Order: sequence, then structure tokens, then C-alpha cells
Amino acid sequence: MNPQSTALDLGRGGTMMRHTGKGAAMKLFRTTTGSFVEKQGKYFHLNGATWDELLSRDDLEAYLTSPGTGTPEKPPSADSILPPIEHQEVWAAGVTYYRSRSARIEESESAGGGDFYDRVYTAQRPELFFKSTASRTVGPGGTVRIRKDAKWSVPEPELTLVINPRGAIVGYTVGNDMSSRDIEGENPLYLPQAKVYDGSCALGPGILVASGMLPRSTEIMLDIVRGERCAFAGCVKLSELKRDPRSLVEYLFRDNSFPSGCFLMTGTGIVPPSDFTLQAGDRVRITIEPIGTLENEVA
Repeated sequence: MNPQSTALDLGRGGTMMRHTGKGAAMKLFRTTTGSFVEKQGKYFHLNGATWDELLSRDDLEAYLTSPGTGTPEKPPSADSILPPIEHQEVWAAGVTYYRSRSARIEESESAGGGDFYDRVYTAQRPELFFKSTASRTVGPGGTVRIRKDAKWSVPEPELTLVINPRGAIVGYTVGNDMSSRDIEGENPLYLPQAKVYDGSCALGPGILVASGMLPRSTEIMLDIVRGERCAFAGCVKLSELKRDPRSLVEYLFRDNSFPSGCFLMTGTGIVPPSDFTLQAGDRVRITIEPIGTLENEVA
């Protein structure tokens, strides 16, 4: 790291987000000493406001913009940053990119499940599934896991929506939907085992507070580092996301309630080749500007 970098200026090689210089962006962090908001490069401690209370507000953006919100503080240290989740659930959407559709068909073809994914991709109703509780979710710098009974494991880098209890999108974060492709490919009914286990979900580094949609030109970038070399790299633009994020939220909230709000991963369009699998010690870096970089080591 550049020795002149600040505590939060760790860029893609660190566990926090890089300051982009775009003063209008607000970023919300959950730390060991409470909640912080970054506004125009300055940091404010949100005294007395719990994380659940913040994510439940209908006016979160306006509240954080208010000049009187928070006490000026030094930036929180990188090792104090917690996953941006308290009592929320994490859900996920599947087969929302064409590349994901192709990969699911490929991995499940021998089990006769390929048609499932083709039909999901073209159907009006999206695939939505439960992904993680807060206790199973790790934050920036934390350790994600691959299942001991899996032979083919990959990260899935995803734009993740932050949704309040009334179904309004109040922000965005970076998500890693760890997946056991061989288990899901063996039988689509094994999806929960392929997706839900300790350390199978990572979120962070913080939340970009914004009620509007991100530009479709926004890129999701994935780098997997093994030892000192890049083992895989890929990128995809949100323009390739087939599903409207607001439609995904609408389906998620049908006959379902989230008293503390929730997170919704919107699917992946970056799929490593079939001969690639994660190994212990790999470092997974997912970058979505202007949110930042989420980095985790694989156990």
C-alpha cells in the first residue's frame, strides 16, 4: 500500500473503498465503534443511531445529507469495519444475466436440469432464493469459505440492493455470492446446499446511499489472486442485467415482510471457466465504482 494513503484509501488492494473525489456520493459504514457516514470526503459519527434504525428510514438520503447529522471524526480504521448488516436477511436473484443462464445450463445439463434455467431466464417471474443471515455474512477483510464436500466452487460478484422495510431501495453495496457449482449442477433442488452455509456470503465495504438507479454503464469487476498472480479476472456492465432491480424487489416483497429491511443480490454476469475452482488462500476482489472494493480471502 502507498505509505501516504489514508486509513480508508486502500483502493483495490485493500479492504476499504477508494475515495473517488466525487463529492456528491455518500457512503455509510458500520464499525466496531458505531455508524459512520462519509460526505464529501469527510467522516461523521452517527451518535445514537442503530444500524437497523438507519436502514429502516424512508428519508435516509435526506437525513444523512442534513448538515447537523453526525459528529465530525477521523476516518474509521480498516480493521474496525464490520459487515454492513445487523438484523437484515440477504436474498439473491439467479439467472439474471445471459452468461449466468449459459453457465447454469452447462453445469446441470448432465442432470437434465438445463431447461430449468433457460425457462427462468425468459420467464416473467424471477428466481429468488434466501442466501444468508447476518451471522453467516462476512465483511471486508473477512474470510469466505468453500464447502468441504464441493469440488467446483466460485465467487459470484453481484451488485446488491439495500432495501428498507417498505420495499424502497435506499442504497447499494458489493456482494459475493459464494457458490458450489458441482452441487447445484448435480440437481437444481440442491441449490440451498450449494448457496447457504457458513461464510458463503460477503458484503461491503459499506453502503453507497442513493435512491436512484446506478447508471447502466456501471461496471462490476472481479479479480481472483492466487499467490502473486491473477488466476482469473472478468468484468460486466449493468447494461447486461436483464431484470429491472425494482421488479426484483417487487417480487421479493410479495407476501413477504422484512421488519429491519433486507439485502438483495441481483445476480452475476461473470462466470469463471469450467476448469477453474477456488482454492484456500485465494483472494477475491470485487469492485463496483463508486461503491468500492470488497476483498476477502478464501478458507
